[in-house]
Amino acid sequence: MRTQIFSKIAFIAVLVGSLAACDKALDLEPQQSIDESTALKTDQDVKVTLTGAYDGMSGGTVLGGTLLYTAELLGDDREVVFGGTFSTLDEIWRKTITTGNGDVSAMWSSSYSAINRANNVLSALDKVNAEDKARVEGEARFIRGFLFFELVSLYGKAWGDGDNATNPGVPLVLAPTRGVTEADYRSRNSVAEVYAQVIEDLTQAESLIPTSNDNPGFASKSAAAAVLSRVYLMQLNYAAARDAANRAIGPFAVVAATYPDAFSDEGAGSERIFAIIVSDQDGINDMNTFFSSEVTPGGRGDILIQQKHLDLYEAGDSRKLFYEESAGNTYTLKHTERFTDVNVIRLAEMLLTRAETNFRLGTSIGATPAGDINVIRNRAGLGDIGALTLEAILKERRLELAHEGLQIHDRKRNRESVGTLAWNSDALVLPIPQREVDTNKNLKQNPGY
Repeated sequence: MRTQIFSKIAFIAVLVGSLAACDKALDLEPQQSIDESTALKTDQDVKVTLTGAYDGMSGGTVLGGTLLYTAELLGDDREVVFGGTFSTLDEIWRKTITTGNGDVSAMWSSSYSAINRANNVLSALDKVNAEDKARVEGEARFIRGFLFFELVSLYGKAWGDGDNATNPGVPLVLAPTRGVTEADYRSRNSVAEVYAQVIEDLTQAESLIPTSNDNPGFASKSAAAAVLSRVYLMQLNYAAARDAANRAIGPFAVVAATYPDAFSDEGAGSERIFAIIVSDQDGINDMNTFFSSEVTPGGRGDILIQQKHLDLYEAGDSRKLFYEESAGNTYTLKHTERFTDVNVIRLAEMLLTRAETNFRLGTSIGATPAGDINVIRNRAGLGDIGALTLEAILKERRLELAHEGLQIHDRKRNRESVGTLAWNSDALVLPIPQREVDTNKNLKQNPGY
């Protein structure tokens, strides 16, 4: 039911973040702030605003595309070629990003807009019916924590690259912005401070969201645990990452029957932990836009898969067959359906995280490392793993999750170079958008820009 009403009330929710009610129908006085007592005065008002936060999170410049393909292009070492005409994506792929890059700017502003909607929800929890208050708070915290993690991962130095306590991350905005004043020109919080807030939000989300919240298009206990697992993995806190992955896996029985099933709405139900819901009325799948061939509905044919990537697969690996050739170019089939939901977190990722962290720690929480790896390999049509090594585990992760929005983050946490660039190169950190720096003199630009 919640999915059905999503698109109908999203438009209303957007208005909550920017407009105040008027007593006169033709009152043309400019409105730059929101009247909290008018806009968020009922249980329904707050829930509509929560839907608006989801809508902002699912936009094409957030998890509906840009956050994901940026992580892929930024972490690419010529396993793909960007052959499109958009200079913004070409800059990211070439690691020659300018401070005026439109995609970099849109990710920042759209993410903060969604965070602001979540903050509006959290500021008005006293208006929510008692039986729904915990869930509403948990979902808003999930959205805020997830987006702050994405922002600090792309616009700040990686965890462990120098002093986390002094490295600038992103501004922590934890209260609604309803009118811009000098007080709203925030400085960047440290990487450590942002991570601490992310962990607090996601931990609270996992605790507050009921087990009945199992729609992959909305926050759930498993989704919160899965993002926590990503956070801890970036911190190289392998025990916490393992335990969070194990909690995320808990409610799920098996991965989708075949590898292609994991990327169709019909077959992925057992594997999707969190996804961006897309229909012909609402939602955007910009992974389809840029990764799919020109003959695919919605596709531009911009991101071309190279033989260097295809050579990584073993003979008989069904994942190697999940590509198509068109006009002499090769494209992934993961994003071919224009109105298919965008996978953000799959069960396979959590199995790979649990396998890796168990292996690093010499433990077998939930399953043995080989057991989890073999689930992944067997689904791909391969036999059980032979000699289990960390290198073999990381390779399985790389192949299983290719083109899904994790590449730069995995390269940084594993201290892997990207071409000639070291993992901690300034060129692998996005610039703070120039328009933000010009407006807010308290924002310090990243080195190299």
